[in-house]
Amino acid sequence: MGRAGGADHPGRRTTTVALLLAMVAAALAGPSVVDPRLTDSASAAVYSSCTVSRCADARAARSGWSAKGFPTSRGWYSWSGGLSNFAGGRFYNYEGQLPTNATYYEYDVYPRTQGAARDAYRIVVNRSTGVTWFSPNHYTDFYRL
Repeated sequence: MGRAGGADHPGRRTTTVALLLAMVAAALAGPSVVDPRLTDSASAAVYSSCTVSRCADARAARSGWSAKGFPTSRGWYSWSGGLSNFAGGRFYNYEGQLPTNATYYEYDVYPRTQGAARDAYRIVVNRSTGVTWFSPNHYTDFYRL
């Protein structure tokens, strides 16, 4: 007969093993939110023009942020339609994917209810030159708008 509490129950062992395997897999996969400083620059791609889907949305977001003077403070900003959009503050270009010797700021593309989770769509703006980059996948690829 097994120990008290059913520790030797085959179903419980299977569940425990599955849970441990899931925990190990999650640990090996790394963080679920990618820190742009940890992005593998070898896998990043930078394109001279924006020809992917959602480029029009990124251009519209650029126009909206431009009307707000491209704020440099991180936080939520009122947007049209009663929604809000998030400015992420300074983008440090740690991996050097974008031209160096510039100061960049990041902005979300899609407005939503204030406080809602952020998605992966960003624009990155060089406020000195106005050059804007669209990243549809949280800094893995950059498309110049």
